[in-house]
Amino acid sequence: MANTDLFTRIHANYQDFTKAEKKVADFVLLSPSDVLYMSITDLADACAVGDTSVFRFCRTLRLQGYQEFKMNLAQAINSEDGGTAQFAGEIKLDDSITDVARKVLGTNIAALNETFDLIKPDDIAHAVDMIHKARRVVFFGVGSSLATALEANNKFMRITGKTSCLFDSHLQAMTAALLEPQDLAVVISYSGSTKDCVEIAQLCQQNQVPVIGITRFSKSPLTHHSNLVLLSGANEGPLQGGSLSAKISQLYLLDVLFIEYFKQSYDQSSESRSKTTAAVADKLF
Repeated sequence: MANTDLFTRIHANYQDFTKAEKKVADFVLLSPSDVLYMSITDLADACAVGDTSVFRFCRTLRLQGYQEFKMNLAQAINSEDGGTAQFAGEIKLDDSITDVARKVLGTNIAALNETFDLIKPDDIAHAVDMIHKARRVVFFGVGSSLATALEANNKFMRITGKTSCLFDSHLQAMTAALLEPQDLAVVISYSGSTKDCVEIAQLCQQNQVPVIGITRFSKSPLTHHSNLVLLSGANEGPLQGGSLSAKISQLYLLDVLFIEYFKQSYDQSSESRSKTTAAVADKLF
């Protein structure tokens, strides 16, 4: 049964679904490509059911959860479309290198434009103010979002000594557990559903530590535990985990935060940047 096409499995199990689960099944069968880019909450809202109904729908299909369901869905769509659907920019197997370069460029530009459209100046100003007021700022992320968190820390540590980012998820959790209300957590997760990131946000919330969540989805477990949510563009299918366009949109958003923070603390940030630049200057040939 595990290797059966997902659409076949939905039809085969249709009579076993509850009324709410049938709503989910009908929506998936009608708009499978749209579902690929939905969070579990997005799909639940679209079907007018609760998140738990979507989860039960997945379990009825003998899947572990929503992410496994989306992976199976992507594979099913791929199979129907001849294996091309999951390539960025509708890239075909017979595309030339020039075609590939043009389509990837278009995907990245679209991600940046969408992120720009999602930016709310008041939210950016609020985020910068939170960073200014924080005694300590810790960037969190796992998987590909960890690379984004590390890059964010790399930028900010050049102009302020109060930022940090740890590689290991266990160390991140321990750090989050010891943060205090005067600190700030910046949690980065494309899906907003990554278990480690959600647990970190929950730990911070328990300790009354403010959280800035950076994610793709306005309704996700991470957003429920964030004081401020900043959205980044770029749709990423379940078979495209860690796509460059998603990372570029996150980095663009963080760059806006960095520059605005630099502007508002120009004298101190300029002095700090001069010191950090001088510290590594003699390491260059």
